[in-house]
Amino acid sequence: QVQLVESGGGLVQAGGSLSLSCAASGSMARFNYMGWYRQAPGNQREFVARISSGGSTDYADSVKGRFTISRDNAKNTVYLQMNSLKPEDTAVYYCNFWQLGIDYWGQGTQVTVSS
Repeated sequence: QVQLVESGGGLVQAGGSLSLSCAASGSMARFNYMGWYRQAPGNQREFVARISSGGSTDYADSVKGRFTISRDNAKNTVYLQMNSLKPEDTAVYYCNFWQLGIDYWGQGTQVTVSS
């Protein structure tokens, strides 16, 4: 009952920056998490960052200090600001929405970091 639309992926050189956004629509509970996962070819999908509706954040160790997650509750949108990008950040990034024990997923957006 929640739909997620992602945007902002692309190609960037190592050391550069990129911003992702994800807009949610549908039936949204008051308390929820919005976050980002990523998956590279041959790899498992891994957690990147999340933020609660109250604004508390959590980051994977691999991106801590480089990525910043934020959200605009009025727009039901979550953002991921990615700085100091590395080739190992290359992956398809998926927006995630969690509420009432259910995960919803966006379609994914490609992020490619060249060396």
